[in-house]
Amino acid sequence: MNFESNAKIRVTRRFSASPEQVFEAWLDPEMIGKWMFGPAHPEREEEVVRISLDPRVGGSFSFVVRRQGQEIDHVGEYLEIDRPRRLVFTWGVADVGDSSRVIIDIVPLEKGCELTLTHELHPNWVNFASRAEAGWTKMLDVLAETLS
Repeated sequence: MNFESNAKIRVTRRFSASPEQVFEAWLDPEMIGKWMFGPAHPEREEEVVRISLDPRVGGSFSFVVRRQGQEIDHVGEYLEIDRPRRLVFTWGVADVGDSSRVIIDIVPLEKGCELTLTHELHPNWVNFASRAEAGWTKMLDVLAETLS
């Protein structure tokens, strides 16, 4: 898979929670349903249908949500898992085929941690960069609320 990208977005967020708590929130299906999708995002009017994942290098995930009567399956593969510092995975929508790459770096602070998310968009999705940045920013805000 080629990850040449014409657009990279970067979002940084500080958390009062520990690096371990923030990291595990990315790999716990119940937590993902609380902060990444569903009722925490009323602007998207979506319902979580199914969240499944195999959190190991080479493992995959599938996050199915229903928006406006349509099921959307967010899929990816875990490329790197270095608890609690770094998580790298592909990100895409099933049957679309244009995967991108997401890199999560977590740095411990005296109190809590700082997370930097880098999303390397597939060239076909360059026009989506500002929406992706806004989406990730909102999700990280909800994650901070969920963990506090």
